Amino acid sequence: MMKMRRLENGCAESVRISLNMMNIKGLSAVEREYIRKHHTHEINANQCTSFLIKHIKAPVHLVWSLVRRFDQPQKYKPFVSRCIVQGNLEISSMREVDVKSGLPATTSTERLELLDDNERIRSVRIVGGDHRLRNYSSVASVHPEVIDGRPGTVVIESFVVDVPEGNTQDETCYFVEALIRCNMKSLADVSERLAVQDRTEPINRACHGA
Repeated sequence: MMKMRRLENGCAESVRISLNMMNIKGLSAVEREYIRKHHTHEINANQCTSFLIKHIKAPVHLVWSLVRRFDQPQKYKPFVSRCIVQGNLEISSMREVDVKSGLPATTSTERLELLDDNERIRSVRIVGGDHRLRNYSSVASVHPEVIDGRPGTVVIESFVVDVPEGNTQDETCYFVEALIRCNMKSLADVSERLAVQDRTEPINRACHGA
């Protein structure tokens, strides 16, 4: 659990999470750089933050085509039953999400903070709804890699959220991580099915045949 420094007046000082304060054991230098560049957050004493990584056996363009769809998260998120976007799909667009039964939530109001098709980064902030995720914001970045000689993708998602009264930082992070982990597994399943249909050739074979 993170230790927060205290100011002389008793208020918690906002600190920037650095790589040596996060669990980065086993990550490659490239993955650590992705996290440093896109997933370093500022948090307060009543918040927690974490990140998850998923390797997907599908080309980056297929995975990004799903992640970028702020207007259709149900394409891969299993807990979303319906999504309605207000206005055009652009930065600051709002969406109303209905959550399937089984979770301690029914609705979520969310705002698109960033959608960068060049860097393949999407950021979303929760601004309302019937749930306990207050001041929640997340960043998802999608990067190409090679898996078993074929084009693959590494997806990194990080978040910051308030710790609800009566819960600990560890409990809150565990809950949010479980949701993201489920979403990532579903994203991998959908992307890899699309990749089979796309039938991407192994990189070595494609290079030799050029």
